[in-house]
Amino acid sequence: MHLDWFDHKNPDYPRVFAQRTKTYREIRAKPELLPALRAHYKDNPADFISDWGCTFDPRNIALGLPPIVPFILFPRQRELVNWILARWRACEPGVSPKSRESGASWVAIALSCTLCLFNEGVAIGWGSRKEEYVDKLGAPKSLFWKARKFVELLPPEFRGNFDPKNDAPYMRIMFRDTESIMTGEAGDNIGRGDRASIYFVDEAAYLERPETVDAALSQTTTCRIDISTANGLGNPFHRKVVEWPEERVFRFHWRDDPRKDEVWYQKQLVDLDPVTIAQEIDIDFASSVAGVLIPSAWVQAAIDAHVVLDFKPTGSRYGALDVADEGKDLNAYCGAHGVVLEALEEWSGKGDDIFGTVIKVFGFCEEHGYDGFTYDGDGLGAGVRGDARVINEERAKRNARTISVQMFRGSAGVDEPSSEDVRGRKNEDYFLNLKAQKWWSLRTRFQKTFRAVTEGVKASPDELISIPLGLKHRAKLVAELSQPTFKTNTVGKIVINKAPDGTKSPNLADAVMIRMSGVNRPMIISQEAMRRAGVPPRGMRRG
Repeated sequence: MHLDWFDHKNPDYPRVFAQRTKTYREIRAKPELLPALRAHYKDNPADFISDWGCTFDPRNIALGLPPIVPFILFPRQRELVNWILARWRACEPGVSPKSRESGASWVAIALSCTLCLFNEGVAIGWGSRKEEYVDKLGAPKSLFWKARKFVELLPPEFRGNFDPKNDAPYMRIMFRDTESIMTGEAGDNIGRGDRASIYFVDEAAYLERPETVDAALSQTTTCRIDISTANGLGNPFHRKVVEWPEERVFRFHWRDDPRKDEVWYQKQLVDLDPVTIAQEIDIDFASSVAGVLIPSAWVQAAIDAHVVLDFKPTGSRYGALDVADEGKDLNAYCGAHGVVLEALEEWSGKGDDIFGTVIKVFGFCEEHGYDGFTYDGDGLGAGVRGDARVINEERAKRNARTISVQMFRGSAGVDEPSSEDVRGRKNEDYFLNLKAQKWWSLRTRFQKTFRAVTEGVKASPDELISIPLGLKHRAKLVAELSQPTFKTNTVGKIVINKAPDGTKSPNLADAVMIRMSGVNRPMIISQEAMRRAGVPPRGMRRG
């Protein structure tokens, strides 16, 4: 069914039911269509959920809506379905950090039922820390109550011989037509000794003994899917989110939900405490960590700030590179036009060298029309200068424009030591090094942006920062920006810890910090170096 007209914010459910009724009558009039339709739904379960699925929410009554409504997947929910299927077909696990009330649990339950309805011999497990969350008869909050309701509300042609009284006992739902089954468990030993096609762990970040659960599930399935809101740093759920390859991580943020907007978010800010907002709405793993440098609320206020505050980006168009240190660390690139971020990229340097990384960044600068980039000159990044010089000399031979390359050394001394970035404290007395100073400067940008957006405090756009809603890797960047913490050392200077216990280096956020650092010392290719490369003096070159 085509539902391109459907508006999730202003849903016309009667029209959906009318369209379903019309389609259902056509199917009953031409039952020969059913085999082809079932074959389509087997390969495209998201279509089946949107075409025939329903959800139940008693809160709808207060809004003037029926409690039973069509389950029309919005784009990010469809992506979640396809992401789970991709993990299943690749026989690999996945982890999905989510905002509360995103509908992720309903989506996973509906997909579980759909897979069991259209596939022979599928076994899907569900586990959580308490039994009542998995199954409690008559309780709409339990997962298996949702599953029973989803199947019961399907047309007979699709639910087959399913009998809720006999086929859906406590902690089990059986699909006799396909010999598939859903089972539920709770506690430390979920999945132990069992076998499952897919095993979902709901609210995985809140397991009391997650390592014990990991051991119990280790041989149960090749596709374990953890779904949860955030619950602090360093636990197994958080480690999976920050350490696993990006394709195994599915971030489901409230901004991906077309039913929610800034008005909704501002109401949450009024109704809920800051920790709950950060943890369950903004997916902020560091919400309960002391000394967070850039609070999640400040970062959220910066999303599309140039749109909200109605200013256009001005200033330099420039990039920044954070070079991967070692192992699983990733290279990260950030590009911006003035204070508005435009590009985020990250990639593994495994199997490559610094020269290859620099060539890639030169390509980004060409692609985005940037004058150049700043790079992290500490550690492995020290080699960027020489590689960039070689590349620029080769470009000069071809009469191609040179790319300006600047070095940022976080370990260096502070800029303008006698000035006061923080009133009443000289920079040399307040910051341990340049890294601490520039991270603090980034904090100040987000703080001013937050005040401008939420309190109407006037500020020059040049002092702010904006993260476009559609920016690639936006959700990951938002999480990384609130990861670093700060404290004062024994002599009273600010020290930044980018990677608190249980976390990894925030590469994208580092690239943003470097880009916004204001460091402006371009690497100049000397005339002598150009002479050695055989490049004629500027006045003698064409163009």
